[in-house]
Amino acid sequence: MIGANPTNTTIQAEPETPCLSMRAREAAKAIGISERTLWQWTEDGYVPHIRRGKIVLYPVDALKDWLKGETQKAIAEDNKNKN
Repeated sequence: MIGANPTNTTIQAEPETPCLSMRAREAAKAIGISERTLWQWTEDGYVPHIRRGKIVLYPVDALKDWLKGETQKAIAEDNKNKN
């Protein structure tokens, strides 16, 4: 019989490389905003980023921490307005 024997084939998966930072398109999508808004926030220094020449990177951990902080601020402000 001609064909591949499934018991003799090995599939080796490449180890997944962790995502440490994102470019603008990926970061905007991850946050749920438009790229235009992200660029404005970047220029305003509102969102954490690293700029090296023409390259702008958004560190994943810094974005997570920033978003948690912004969420806590929003919750505190909502609670303050309810009282």
